Amino acid sequence: MKQIITFILATLFATHIQAQQFEDFFEDKTLRIDYTFAGNTYRQDIYVDKLNVSPRWYGKRQRLTELPIEGNGQITVKCHKTGEVIYRNSFSTLFQEWLSYPECHEVSKSFENVFLVPMPKDTVDVTLDLRNNRREIMATITHQVVPTDILIRHIGEKGVTPYTTVQQAIDTTRCIHIAYLAEGYQQHEMPTFLDDVHVAMESLFSHEPFKSLRDRFHIVAVQSPSQESGMSEPAKGIWKNTALHSHFDTFYSSRYLTTLHIKDMHDLLAGIPYEHIIVLVNSKRYGGGGILNSYTLSTIHNERSHPVVVHEFGHSFCGLGDEYAYEVEEVPMYPKDIEPWEPNLTTLVDFSSKWQDMMEKKTPIPTPITEKYKAKVGVYQGGGYNVHDVYRPMQDCRMRTNENPEFCPVCQRALTRLIDFYTK
Repeated sequence: MKQIITFILATLFATHIQAQQFEDFFEDKTLRIDYTFAGNTYRQDIYVDKLNVSPRWYGKRQRLTELPIEGNGQITVKCHKTGEVIYRNSFSTLFQEWLSYPECHEVSKSFENVFLVPMPKDTVDVTLDLRNNRREIMATITHQVVPTDILIRHIGEKGVTPYTTVQQAIDTTRCIHIAYLAEGYQQHEMPTFLDDVHVAMESLFSHEPFKSLRDRFHIVAVQSPSQESGMSEPAKGIWKNTALHSHFDTFYSSRYLTTLHIKDMHDLLAGIPYEHIIVLVNSKRYGGGGILNSYTLSTIHNERSHPVVVHEFGHSFCGLGDEYAYEVEEVPMYPKDIEPWEPNLTTLVDFSSKWQDMMEKKTPIPTPITEKYKAKVGVYQGGGYNVHDVYRPMQDCRMRTNENPEFCPVCQRALTRLIDFYTK
């Protein structure tokens, strides 16, 4: 009798989940919520800046309440009347990364952040959680969004930044929308930008699983002009007036290239089909960065730019972790007693949740870095910026070095699962 009741309840739950359609709760529009994150190592706060609505929704339309990646933060939308969760997504931010640097012990700073959710038909409660490197909530806010609020700003209806569709997905309702955005290109340099987009795009699709699943991606090139050509290099005293005001020397790291002007980025993309963003920077210098469900940003004219763009997209699209280690100074981003959420890193605290099923049973843990195991999935010492106690799945991978031509099998599986999540 107990088994019958359990079966009935499970069937009813599954039927309810299956019956929950996008149209039940949302319009075919995008609600863009602008936030300010502020604080230091001792206290972090989240503030709502403004609400914006633009035509069409380009994110997921199924599995709306599921999270394929945990991330360093999560946004949850609930129906105000019933309390039912109707949408979730995850992310990482530069603010949380900054909190791992010594500067946050001495000063307080604020960072812009923007999140996209489908436009609700009725009043909703939106909760935003930020998590520390122990996967604990360190800051949270819940605020109400009323769709009829007259102060919700309408964007993307006119004056849309010129863009070109460079790849059409087979099914635009079940695909992954990527926008390439120009940074440091003046108006007369846009033909160069479009050429660069094609080169960067072909580089991405030369890698598995993107190569095999290419028809699930819809890609546009957004021609956002800058007043000046090139890129800001603070260490050299060079500051350029560019579309996104990005610059090298982020957190005083010479090759770390990012932008803090997230609202400007999304303003340039308003009214354009996008969810994931790749910013191409008109510079010959080596550098870039990638942040989960925020953006990839990379120079494009360096001899190593093509593998860098792919590597950084591994971060921003799938949340893949860096598999290299710093020999001189270890970055304390991964506590040794906590299992990282990144699918390609482990501390062995909960290894069964990672790639244990992909290993041959006789492969030792940790796995020696020898010729015998060079092509085998294992548990190799060194990853997540740490020489010791953080492990990677292969001796080399696109997420470890620019020289390796492919993502390792573990990263490929994580990417395939995510693409399937969005498109099946």
